Amino acid sequence: MEGTLIEPQTVEYGGKITTPAPPTRKSYIFAGWYRDTVYNTLWNFATDTVNNDVTLYAKWVVMDIDGNIYKTVKIGNQVWMVENFKATRFNDGTSISNVVDSGVWAGLTTPGYCWYNNDFNNIATYGALYNWYTINTGKLAPAGWRVPDTTDWNTLQNYLIDNGYNWDGTTIGNKIGKSLAAKTNWQLSTTLGNVGNDLETNNKSGFSAMPGGFRYSNSIFNNIGNFGFWWSTTEFFESSAHYYYLNNYSGSLTKYNIEKNCGYSIRLLRDYY
Repeated sequence: MEGTLIEPQTVEYGGKITTPAPPTRKSYIFAGWYRDTVYNTLWNFATDTVNNDVTLYAKWVVMDIDGNIYKTVKIGNQVWMVENFKATRFNDGTSISNVVDSGVWAGLTTPGYCWYNNDFNNIATYGALYNWYTINTGKLAPAGWRVPDTTDWNTLQNYLIDNGYNWDGTTIGNKIGKSLAAKTNWQLSTTLGNVGNDLETNNKSGFSAMPGGFRYSNSIFNNIGNFGFWWSTTEFFESSAHYYYLNNYSGSLTKYNIEKNCGYSIRLLRDYY
């Protein structure tokens, strides 16, 4: 059962906690899930039928308030979700407005979300697009998790550069786009080192960034397949905030700023413990 994602369940756990790779001894059998109520993380655990103990061995997934399950990856001292967030409610159970109407979206200064092209079928691959007012409530992330600020994004960027995740293996310059980008759904590029070039060599970090596009402040949807945009919590001016993006014809992770009523993707993280 190793590596198989099943419906999680809350179970009692009284064994030892370890953090190595999954156990390889044949005496181990898959047992179930343990819910960490502090970090809202579901851990996979196994039982050793010879030594009669239980070992909690892998931090697998986290669940949002809607029951959506997200896999995670450890990068340096950070743990990131490897999928875009898609919850339709805040962590206190209150609903986030699903704003379909173009005129309403354009004038919004309160929390709101949508699916790309207002098409629910995009949820599985690309998650939801949120305006910045949604994350500014501080109520979006599950307990123990957070929306990244620019410091968090810069920590990720610097770790990848310093540890050889540039596409050419160097530790100078920002060439980490391919290591962050998923191996699918990106428009192709013929230029060496671009995210869209030779997709099979992408995703060395396991971050699995998808090109989910965005919804502009005037409500126009654009750039699915070419760009992935992710909010930070850090403001730029009163009406704008910083975000980070990848695109298929570049090899870097780039920071910029945009109006707060744009719809961008969100990735959550927590510190490793």
